[in-house]
Amino acid sequence: MTMRQGTPFPSSLSHTPRPDYSRPVFRIPDYYRDTIIEKLAFLYGDEAAGRVFPELERLLRVYYAHKTPALIEWERSFIPAERFTERDAVLITYGDMVRDGAALPLQTLGEICGKYFKGTFSTIHLLPFFPYSSDRGFSVIDFERVDPMVGTWDHIAYLRNNFKLMFDGVFNHISSESLWFREYLNQNPDYLDYFTVFSTRESVSDDHLRILFRPRTTDVLTPYDTLDGRRLVWTTFGPDQVDLNFQNPRVLLKIIEIMLLYVRHGADLLRLDAVTYLWDELGTTGAHLAQTHCIIKLMRLILDIVAPHTAIITETNVAHRDNISYFGDGRDEAQMVYNFALPPLVLYTFQKGDASRLSRWAAELKFISETATYFNFLDSHDGIGVMAAKGVLEDEEIDAMAIAVMEHGGHISYRTDPEGTVSPYELNITWFSAINREDAGESMDLQVRRYLASRSIALVLMGVPGIYLHGLLGSRNDTRAVYEEASRRSINRATFDKKELVRALDNPSGATGLIAREMLHMLRLRSGERAFHPNSSQLVLKLTDAVFAVRRTTVDGAGEILALTNVTDRPVRIVLRRGMTTLESDTWTDLFAGRVHRFEGDTLTLRIEPYGIRWIKATLP
Repeated sequence: MTMRQGTPFPSSLSHTPRPDYSRPVFRIPDYYRDTIIEKLAFLYGDEAAGRVFPELERLLRVYYAHKTPALIEWERSFIPAERFTERDAVLITYGDMVRDGAALPLQTLGEICGKYFKGTFSTIHLLPFFPYSSDRGFSVIDFERVDPMVGTWDHIAYLRNNFKLMFDGVFNHISSESLWFREYLNQNPDYLDYFTVFSTRESVSDDHLRILFRPRTTDVLTPYDTLDGRRLVWTTFGPDQVDLNFQNPRVLLKIIEIMLLYVRHGADLLRLDAVTYLWDELGTTGAHLAQTHCIIKLMRLILDIVAPHTAIITETNVAHRDNISYFGDGRDEAQMVYNFALPPLVLYTFQKGDASRLSRWAAELKFISETATYFNFLDSHDGIGVMAAKGVLEDEEIDAMAIAVMEHGGHISYRTDPEGTVSPYELNITWFSAINREDAGESMDLQVRRYLASRSIALVLMGVPGIYLHGLLGSRNDTRAVYEEASRRSINRATFDKKELVRALDNPSGATGLIAREMLHMLRLRSGERAFHPNSSQLVLKLTDAVFAVRRTTVDGAGEILALTNVTDRPVRIVLRRGMTTLESDTWTDLFAGRVHRFEGDTLTLRIEPYGIRWIKATLP
């Protein structure tokens, strides 16, 4: 069976509900076996590695027995270098973000996506759809079930007939209401080492706690009453999100089993949420530890062996240098990394009307490998993380950006620094409200053009674009939800009524329909241009601080696009010189307007309107 590279393999053909043991049992090749054992030994020591490996191999054999012959045959022709192409774009949404009282939300979402987004978005990122107790799904009660209020695994399988899927692996922590943690409180011996626990506060030094890298201002140790008395439990993200103890190999094995369950249910990408903090150990910062990187590499290796079509994407809201370290050597860790510096730098650019900082940073983005690339996003269900902007922007500039967000009706989430002070960690606001101020007295046309200009930057950079549903629709702040739910992040997590959403999307004169139509148009244009392939080369051009300019050249060197974005509210005149392009072409075609521009001698002059976007393509004889 042959399929176009990048097409989702239909769930109905990929895995069987029951394993088929009538076929030869899968065996890990020796060259993989030795590497796996080496990584297990690094984590747990040689003796423990010898005990853990047979169980790990058993899990892989069980998973492999679920694969259909059609999937096994298809994987033989899978080309990792073409896993991500210019045709890829990811729509990020909760499974219950669109509601219709007559159907379960996942069914409703499937109808909306099939009608409006099929053929434009290649992939849907379903934010956690499991039963949960808090944090809008990121405090998971049961990793293995779909929340019955959202839908079923069958609804997810239906989605995968039209889209590739990204699932969340929320493996750093689990809900305090989960069976695992309840059994720990009951002091069930099987679960005593599932969590990092201390008997008294005196057993943990202040120095150890002080050096921890914290994404929150809450205490890292939360007291819980157990059958055998009070214990202090490690909770990186808060009392309801209890860290799993990966120093216990049984926890690692269970998570690998769950990871493979997600693959069976259609995960083409596995998003490792908050993976920065996976390995808890006193005396360290608790972030970016070698053991964490080793576990990610082990997960990557396992998927390469038995599910090569499934990729890992890491979500790490940290400094840019630390963030991109999760690529490993470009071939042994994550295939994709959230480009966390991009959102705050784009926001800063449009606040200031100055692209110089963004251009300087983007010019240093390196090609990772033919099989790994960046995930370029601007907004998310959480907000706009600012940690990756540190070192690119000064602390005072980040503070000023945060103040501007509050003036636009947003909120700030803080973290505790090692010195005991607090600093911005995340800006909680919708992207439209961050870019535009409602009481500014500007025309809607200008605000929409500013919005689309900001969004275009994430579409032209090397990588794969990801767009949150609220970002696609240009949603404004949901301030009422912030106070009703007592959560800053609720400002960007509103649900839609299906009928109202359909009316808005079908209304060509309304802001929602206009923004969505223009966003989808940009995505369709992008998907037809090989110069936007993640492996195409990238060069940021220094023209003027008013314009962000990037040159993308196809891998074979036969095609080229200059993507220009005016980040100001005034028209800009720019002059392109022949040395700025690699192709000797006199004529360049504007992909949006269809207009042809010609070099006169050695220069080509363009006038770009306020917040204008130009994607001009070399026209070859």
